[in-house]
Amino acid sequence: MASRKFARLLSMRDRVEDTLNAHRNELVSLLSRYVAQGKGLLQPHHLIGELDKIVGEDKADQSLGSFTEVIKSAQEGIVIPPFVAIAVRPRPGVWEYVRVNVHELSVEQLSVAEYLKFKEKLDTDEDPGHFVLELDFEPFNASVPRPTRSSAIGNGVIFLNRHLSSNMFHNRDSFEPLLDFLRAHKYKGHAMMLNDRIQSIPKLHLALAKAEDYLSMQPPDTPYSKFEFVLQGMGFERGWGDTAGSVAKMMHLLLDILQAPDPSALEMFLGRIPMVFNVVILSVHGYFGQANVLGLPDTGGQVVYILDQVRALENEMLLRIKQQGLDVKPRILIATRLIPDAKGTTCNQRLERVAGTEYSHILRIPFRTENGVLRKWISRFDIWPYLEKYTEDAASEIAAELQGLPDLIIGNYSDGNLVASLLAHKMGVTQCTIAHALEKTKYPDSDIYWRKFDEKYHFSCQFTADLIAMNTSDFIITSTFQEIAGTNNTVGQYESHTAFTLPGLYRVVHGVDVFDPKFNIVSPGADMSIYFPYSETEKRLTALHESIEELLSNPEQNDEHIGTLTDQSKPIIFSMARLDRVKNMTGLVELYAKNEELRGLANLVLVSGYLDVSQSNDREEMAEIEKMHNLIKQYNLMSQFRWIKAQTNRARNGELYRYIADKRGVFVQPAFYEAFGLTVVESMTCGLPTFATCHGGPAEIIENGISGFHIDPYHPERVSSLLVDFFRKCKEDPRQWEKISEGGLKRILERYTWKIYSERLMTLAGVYGFWKYVSKLERRETRRYLEMFYLLKYRDLVKSVPLASDE
Repeated sequence: MASRKFARLLSMRDRVEDTLNAHRNELVSLLSRYVAQGKGLLQPHHLIGELDKIVGEDKADQSLGSFTEVIKSAQEGIVIPPFVAIAVRPRPGVWEYVRVNVHELSVEQLSVAEYLKFKEKLDTDEDPGHFVLELDFEPFNASVPRPTRSSAIGNGVIFLNRHLSSNMFHNRDSFEPLLDFLRAHKYKGHAMMLNDRIQSIPKLHLALAKAEDYLSMQPPDTPYSKFEFVLQGMGFERGWGDTAGSVAKMMHLLLDILQAPDPSALEMFLGRIPMVFNVVILSVHGYFGQANVLGLPDTGGQVVYILDQVRALENEMLLRIKQQGLDVKPRILIATRLIPDAKGTTCNQRLERVAGTEYSHILRIPFRTENGVLRKWISRFDIWPYLEKYTEDAASEIAAELQGLPDLIIGNYSDGNLVASLLAHKMGVTQCTIAHALEKTKYPDSDIYWRKFDEKYHFSCQFTADLIAMNTSDFIITSTFQEIAGTNNTVGQYESHTAFTLPGLYRVVHGVDVFDPKFNIVSPGADMSIYFPYSETEKRLTALHESIEELLSNPEQNDEHIGTLTDQSKPIIFSMARLDRVKNMTGLVELYAKNEELRGLANLVLVSGYLDVSQSNDREEMAEIEKMHNLIKQYNLMSQFRWIKAQTNRARNGELYRYIADKRGVFVQPAFYEAFGLTVVESMTCGLPTFATCHGGPAEIIENGISGFHIDPYHPERVSSLLVDFFRKCKEDPRQWEKISEGGLKRILERYTWKIYSERLMTLAGVYGFWKYVSKLERRETRRYLEMFYLLKYRDLVKSVPLASDE
């Protein structure tokens, strides 16, 4: 039998050199085209565009060999004649860098640091020298286990459970941390799970066997109180269950783990240990309230997400506490900013109970400076100078409100995640990070050309805060895979922080590793009491139809609505979002306006922002308002388009989705990038066929052509053609509309509900709480490194952000 031969995997340098040997003229022609464009940054479509031209011009040779694959997987090119450097991403999370001297036809593989140093020449010709601050978190994570397959990204807890159970299987000493963890477990000074009678693994084995025998003789529904003192004498405290049957199952689970460790059994056991009773959720910027806030500056989907999250989380905590046999009242605090000038909202109230909950409150803490309390709203981009003092004040307020420390801190967005990092470090508790949206991917080249953006957006502070939060967090929740590692063709939000440079400040050679097991995909849902299918007629809020018709049809042009739907028999293209550049609402209006057939088939209705520039304080929104008015005038849209001011009544918004579904309309989400897409979930839950951006989370939520449609906002003419095609088909066969409507609802019920979310979050808190306990020594070095980075770099950058004035 012939021996098997293993082929050596070619590096990017090898591939380029092979192409130089086999297709010399074609490659030189292609690279010369890049160089001819002069010094600058080339995006993927530029690189592939020139490649297509070469292939088109040379019919004799349709290929550049393996270099074709190099270009197709390239994420950017840097041209500084006579050099062309290319960042190649063969698969999500994996990068290589190569540079070609086009004059000498020499090829070299570059390290991350070498590539970033070369890239910095785009910003300045000055040589920064050898002493540049380079951030490298890789050495601190060398001992942290991680998967290697891109498909495993975002399933961190599954990998971690496999690693922990494998360690236990191969090394019996690995059970000792689990024993210590169970013995150390207390709530307000009272022992839970184990007491001092059990001090070794053999004693735990014996006690479990003895307890199992005892429980087998009790009726399964026997309350814990009936046998509490018997188990206490064996070494067991409360927390195992509320009945003899549930306690026996929990103990049997631990016995199985001790005998033959299994990943799923370990996850189930750790997830059931009573660990989380007090939760603090940080959401600092914007107007955080329960009424009259949606549509105000910096206030949108994140507020809705957190309020729905809290309701689901409290229900899950109460259920688990009951099942654990405990008499504990959980607390959830949403820590946000108190804004004295509250614009008719409750944002000037210190404490506000969350509607639909018993034990959850919004806790508002003001921004303070040496001049006193800041009274007015400020943009999320200008918030950085206030956060350190805010953290100190929040720590005191939280401790007073909880009469102790939280068990879990969850950060939201860059500012909330930085505060969560500082609080978790100070309090020594488990930290969860939820980004919602990382600005770096929203604003192309905002790292290399950060100086152009900094006066307006202060990205130097924000990107620094993001790095700190990502690396201090115990676990990170994302709504989609794309948020972490993008697609085969696009870079993920977190992945964009793997390596980048802010010239003159620092280089990040290893910022965050998307293969890190701290990443977990946990998708949210919609509030099913508000967002439910249009077909559930008995639940419909028909009392609101008159006010909805007023919104859509009142001919008066005012600050609430402008435009008229002259032909109301047509279906409605509907969209609802903040009015900013990335949400691309003006782009939707323009693509609609330019397609006469689409205008004949359907009306357009937007719920977005303010209608008058004078009402807004947000820079981006003001620009979009002006653009919207110009489009209305330019394309004479007043008889086919209705623009409605942002609506804060969620119940009516839910019925508005269903009302538009009654008229066989559609929902369009046209954002240039959307991290998740809560409105996409809402519209699909209401049964409204949904067309949503292919850039970001909606591409995972929607199965194209089955539960909705993917659209590319960078190709607006294709979007309008797709809409025309859909409305044509629906005219010919009404079942087409129903098919997509039903497909969307089916997808939601399978994957996107708050019940699934809250169960998963509680399990993650248990597993990562245990991991934090067993790996605390390994984390200390990282924390010291981050402390230094915070004190020496972040604090200095914050000084460049001007303080707001109430005048």
